[in-house]
Amino acid sequence: MRRRLRAAESAALGLLLLLSAACGSRLPESDFEHRGRSTTPAAGTTPLRVGIITSATSPVGAAAFTGPRDGAKAWFDRLNARGGIDGRPVEVRLCDDGGSGVGNNECVHRLIDGNDGNDGNKVVALVATTALDYAGASRVSHARVPDIGGQPIGAAYDTYPHLYGIYGSLAPRDGTPGWGGLLYGGTEVYRYFARVHGARTAAVVSYNQAASAAYARLVVRGLKAEGYDVVAEEVDFALPNFRAAAADLKEQGADLVFDALDTHGNARLCEALDDVGAEITAKVTNVQNWTSTVPEDYKDSPRCRNALWATGASRDYEDTDQAAVRDFRDGTEKLGTHSQWQLEGWAAAMWFTEAARACAQAGTGVTRACVDDFMNRSQGYTADGLLIPVRFERSAEPPRTRRTCLSVARWQDGRGWVSQGDMNDNCFDVPQLAYRP
Repeated sequence: MRRRLRAAESAALGLLLLLSAACGSRLPESDFEHRGRSTTPAAGTTPLRVGIITSATSPVGAAAFTGPRDGAKAWFDRLNARGGIDGRPVEVRLCDDGGSGVGNNECVHRLIDGNDGNDGNKVVALVATTALDYAGASRVSHARVPDIGGQPIGAAYDTYPHLYGIYGSLAPRDGTPGWGGLLYGGTEVYRYFARVHGARTAAVVSYNQAASAAYARLVVRGLKAEGYDVVAEEVDFALPNFRAAAADLKEQGADLVFDALDTHGNARLCEALDDVGAEITAKVTNVQNWTSTVPEDYKDSPRCRNALWATGASRDYEDTDQAAVRDFRDGTEKLGTHSQWQLEGWAAAMWFTEAARACAQAGTGVTRACVDDFMNRSQGYTADGLLIPVRFERSAEPPRTRRTCLSVARWQDGRGWVSQGDMNDNCFDVPQLAYRP
């Protein structure tokens, strides 16, 4: 039961992605044209078709969502090079929904219904979905197509059956988000920094913009629940004065800095913190910004850059003493950059592969129904240790408290992201706070 409930951070991501353009592969989109077939099926074999829906081009930028797709595709490429699943190659069909609900529905129709009316062109499952507006989620659920290891940017993975987010869910998933429209998220990140680093004063920096301000309020609630003194700083979205905010944070003696900013805003805030000589314990970011491009993104703020900390629910992609991480790094070497979202996409593809192999070995055939049944019974899945154990439960009542665990890493120049303890040991019994997505 030590799986982290990620609903609050998912909501945060949904809000902040209205602003941000961070993370993901830096490969050009031309590398993923032609619907992304991983391999040409060998003669005499019938491929297993899976779909990956990604907002690869969207209002928030071309690289914001592509990490999970790239990680999943790299897994399937290697799998096919090793013979596929029970001798059958996996054919990956990519669809870019453009970050719109209309585009998402079109992708869903193309992949789950077959774009030419031929049942043989339908995918058996969706994998590593990363959509700004998952408008087609209800259609996927109605068709009973298993959606495996998607990123819960919105509330879909806590709303519909047959959708299995990468972090799991406790919600009833009966067509209504969470419990009566409310989702719940824990305070484990704030508890970690209080317990492990003695932090007592935290700053939250946001824009005077609706999505940014909404997430900032959620962070402030969590910090106050953990007993922090909170300093709230709001900057103008059009003409932000980060230096003034940084000077005030220094004056207030903030130990931690959280934010509701885009990547560009984060970089400018870090520059300002360095300029005013602010000494902070940690500048805390989330899994989307847990990427190897930190030196470029924060090139003008070395002090703040080396105070960057990231938290999540998957094993640090730099933790190469773990065999599963080494496999991921080897399989994604050609991408040029690495990120935590790539690792989670890789884990999602592993999850589908385990389900498909189980179906093949059972003699039932790799069907949507069999794969969905495997997923519905998944409890404690870890992707060979890459994920904090994932659970799917249908709790009638929302959690009030929960033992939750988190992965923590700190950026250090010359070393990259350095894990801070084992993610399965960084665990706390924390309250779960309700919010409306």
